[in-house]
Amino acid sequence: MRAQNKKLLKPNKWTPYLLISPVVALIAVFLFYPVINIFWYSLFRYNFAKPRVNGFAGLENFVNVFTQDTIFWGSLWVSIKWVAYTVSLQLLFGMLLALALYRKFRGQGAVRTILFSPWAVSGILVSMLWVLLTNENMGFINSFMMDIGLWQKGIAWTGNVKTVFAAIVSAEVWRGLPFFIIILLAALQSIPLEMFDSARVDGANSFRIFYSITLPYLKSTIVYSTLLRIIWEFNNVDVIYVITKGGPANRTLSLAMYTINQAIKAGEFGYGAALNVVSFVIMLVFILIYLKATKYGQGVE
Repeated sequence: MRAQNKKLLKPNKWTPYLLISPVVALIAVFLFYPVINIFWYSLFRYNFAKPRVNGFAGLENFVNVFTQDTIFWGSLWVSIKWVAYTVSLQLLFGMLLALALYRKFRGQGAVRTILFSPWAVSGILVSMLWVLLTNENMGFINSFMMDIGLWQKGIAWTGNVKTVFAAIVSAEVWRGLPFFIIILLAALQSIPLEMFDSARVDGANSFRIFYSITLPYLKSTIVYSTLLRIIWEFNNVDVIYVITKGGPANRTLSLAMYTINQAIKAGEFGYGAALNVVSFVIMLVFILIYLKATKYGQGVE
């Protein structure tokens, strides 16, 4: 009887696969199928408004992207600048604020709540808030600067080609700052306190402690969080769309925004899919180089 019960309780080799099959099915439907569709449509001319010209195009869309589309190169450069400025500033200020919040002080909870609050607000609301703040006639920034006498008239922050990029970068930095603060603060709290105490006993100053102890322990966290943020910002469109819609004169037209314009507004689904595939390849190559250059996963030296 006991042998029979053990035989009944013995798990089948297919049981684990059966248990994870619902998750695999969901991933296949909502992730792999759309990705495969994008690659498939990138090989076609596909426009609802021009059914007569629809059909298999082979690599024609990709040839046009690299040889005839001048807007593509400009939008790619905007995306590179956008990612470089937003991620580097978020990491820099996130690190400084995380180090400040790591120390105990009166009102620490209230300060954390204020700094974390932008992360709880949607990108659309953040963008609308910054549209109001940077308004030329009644925006708070212009009103404050004119009240203290720094300038005589308001500046069209989002309408001037010289200031528009800085305006949208400021909005995105403010919005994404809590991401780095939260992650870096959690990583700081995981560092053994004995390391800091031993360094102080040995006479190390604050800069030496940060460079020799804090940074090595935070290396994996910084690399991983920065990579996630780079991928997010490269594909981000909500802030740009709400504030500038890619203008003026395409000065803020990122590659993700340009792809949406081609696929949704112009109806060129095949060409938009080709731009998506190009974006995917660019990010894939960058991720591989980034992980290799940063030696991610090698631990603390």
